[in-house]
Amino acid sequence: MIFMYYKYSDYLKEKYGEKVYKLPINIPVTCPNRDGTKGYGGCIFCSQAGAGFETFSPITPIEIQVSSNMEYIGKKYNAKKFIGYFQNYSNTYLPAEVFYNNLLKVSKFDNIVEIAVSTRPDCITREHLLYAKKIKDDTGIEIMFEMGLQTANDEALKILNRGHTVDDFKNSSDMINEYGLKAGAHVILGLFTDTKEDVKNTALFLNECRVSNVKCHSLYILKNTKLATMYERGEITLKTKDEFIDEVFTFLSYLNPDIPVQRLLGRAPEEETIFENWGHSWRKIQNEIEEKMRETGFFQGQGLKLKNY
Repeated sequence: MIFMYYKYSDYLKEKYGEKVYKLPINIPVTCPNRDGTKGYGGCIFCSQAGAGFETFSPITPIEIQVSSNMEYIGKKYNAKKFIGYFQNYSNTYLPAEVFYNNLLKVSKFDNIVEIAVSTRPDCITREHLLYAKKIKDDTGIEIMFEMGLQTANDEALKILNRGHTVDDFKNSSDMINEYGLKAGAHVILGLFTDTKEDVKNTALFLNECRVSNVKCHSLYILKNTKLATMYERGEITLKTKDEFIDEVFTFLSYLNPDIPVQRLLGRAPEEETIFENWGHSWRKIQNEIEEKMRETGFFQGQGLKLKNY
């Protein structure tokens, strides 16, 4: 098969010898961009539900969430290895001792091979990392921090009301790598704030940060968000599907080919959105992207050939 881009699922299969499945975990946390520490209302694209559309209630004990999801996914897919994924909001935005206890609960399950922690780059301290390293050293379980960057354009981060800077991401990724842990990144392609040059610079920035993987999102608009209000008032112009696909090519072209890609675009429940993926399923658009890659002979990192990648 022709190599087009490095899929995270392939990376996991190479590392663990079989397919690995994520188990979503939802805990009662918020973020500093909601509680007044840095702002109120969150990012302009984030709803009150955060990203946890298909998770348990946050008050459900972690052990029950893990065991229930493991049993269901294990039976459905004959799965034997799993990643415990703290998915919603900023899962390091709590005392380090509580964070450690949360990781400890997940690490006790025999079939857990990694723990992924979704968070913000400005919510990670050395104390969090010391506790995460202890879990890794004691159990052999890899720990990854999935940090929302979205774009390496500081002006765009202000418009999106992210409440952190590009430097915050670099500082946290450097610390995470220093402790022998994994730094992952979330980016949004198709942003109305960004040019193709911004997209290229985001990929180059992530290479510099030595991230272990990246998850790409398309820009969808959730109901009852600031972004929805801006869209309805005609204050923003969304990229077309073709422009989005072009940005995917640009991003992957300048991304180090050793960095696995978790996905190329995101999705949300139809009833929660007023715009999502131009009315197409995420799979249809992904298939269109991959077909174009095959037709053009595209491969991840091809824009870096002159930089010895």
